[in-house]
Amino acid sequence: MKKLSLLFLLVVAFVISYAQPEIKFESTTYDFGKIKEEGGKVTGKFIFTNVGNQPLELKSVRPGCGCTAANYSHGEIAPGEKGYIEATYNPYNRPGAFTKNIRVTTNEPKFIENDKATPHMIFIKGEVIKRPPTEFEIAGYTKTAGMLRIKEPDVVHTLLNTQYVLDTFYVKNFWTKPISIELHNAPEFISEQKRSFGTELAPNQEGYIILKYDASKRGKFAQVRDLINFITNDSVEKTKRVHYSINIKEDFSKLTPKQLKMAPISTIEETEMNFGEVGKNITSTKKFIVKNTGKSPLIIRALESSSSLFTLNSQLMEIPVGGTSEVTVTFKSNNRITTHKATIDVITNDPNHPIHTINIEAKVQ
Repeated sequence: MKKLSLLFLLVVAFVISYAQPEIKFESTTYDFGKIKEEGGKVTGKFIFTNVGNQPLELKSVRPGCGCTAANYSHGEIAPGEKGYIEATYNPYNRPGAFTKNIRVTTNEPKFIENDKATPHMIFIKGEVIKRPPTEFEIAGYTKTAGMLRIKEPDVVHTLLNTQYVLDTFYVKNFWTKPISIELHNAPEFISEQKRSFGTELAPNQEGYIILKYDASKRGKFAQVRDLINFITNDSVEKTKRVHYSINIKEDFSKLTPKQLKMAPISTIEETEMNFGEVGKNITSTKKFIVKNTGKSPLIIRALESSSSLFTLNSQLMEIPVGGTSEVTVTFKSNNRITTHKATIDVITNDPNHPIHTINIEAKVQ
C-alpha cells in the first residue's frame, strides 16, 4: 500500500512539473519592407499560440526605441488558443534600414523562477525611404516648428560671473502673411539689443535678433538653464522658445596677492561615494564633510548633481574659518534594475580649488 501511495505521489509530481504554459510565435520577425518616411506610422502583428497545457499570460511587452507595442492580448490565453502583439513603428525622421526588438515575458516557469531570465525576442524590420526635403530643411530651419522659425534656438556658453555674451538668432517667416515677434517677460539678465527688422517679418523675409545674456546679473554659479519666449501671431505655434545653457564660473582674476593669502581653503576628503545595493523605490542617504582651513569664510556657491536621482543639501552654505559643514546626498531609486553613475560638484569661493567633484554610484536591485 505504501509503495502504491509513493508511486501515486511521484506520478502527480511528474504531471505537475510538466503542467505549464508555453508560448510559440508563428514568426518572430515582421518585415515591413520598404515604407515611405512621410507615409505615417505602420503596424505589424505577431500571432502566437499557447502550446502548453496551462493558461498563458503576457506579463511584460517592452519595445525598443522608436517602436511601440501598446496593443496586445491581455488576460489568460487557454491552451491551444492564439494571442497577438501589435508593433507600431513611426518612420518620420528615421530614413534608412531599421531593426527593432520587442522583449516579451510571460507566466512561463522560467520567468517565475528567475526574474532575470532572458525574455522572448521578436523583431520588426524594414527600410524607410527618405522623404523629399521640406522648405524648412532647405533653408536650414529644422529645430523649431510653425511658420515663423528660429534657426538655432539652443545656446551653450561658459562665462565668468563678470562677463556677458551677445547671441544672434536668425528668424524667417515661411507664411504668406506678415508675422509679428516680441520678446515676452524676459528676466533682467537677458535683453534684446538689436533686430534687423521692425515689429514683424514680411512673407518669406529672413532677419535676425541680437540678445544679450549678462552673467553678472544672473546671481548664480555653476550650470544654469534659462528659457525665454517670443510671442508671435504664427498660425501654427504662437510661442517661440530659446534655451540657454550657461556654465557660470566665479572670476578670481582681480584678487590681490593679499586677498589670495587671506582666501578660504576648501577641503573634501571624499572623491568617490558608493551607495552599494539599493532596493527599488527606496530613499537612501550618505554624507560627507566640507572643511574650511583658510583665513576667511568659505561660501558654498552651489551644489550640483549630474543626475536628478541624487539631490544634495548642505548644513551650512557659509562655513566660518576652521569650521565644517555636513552635506547630505539623497538617492531616490526608481523601479529599474540598473547601476546609476553620476557626479556631484561642490562649488565654492575658494580661488585655488573652486570645484570639488565626487564620483557617485548606486546599484538598484
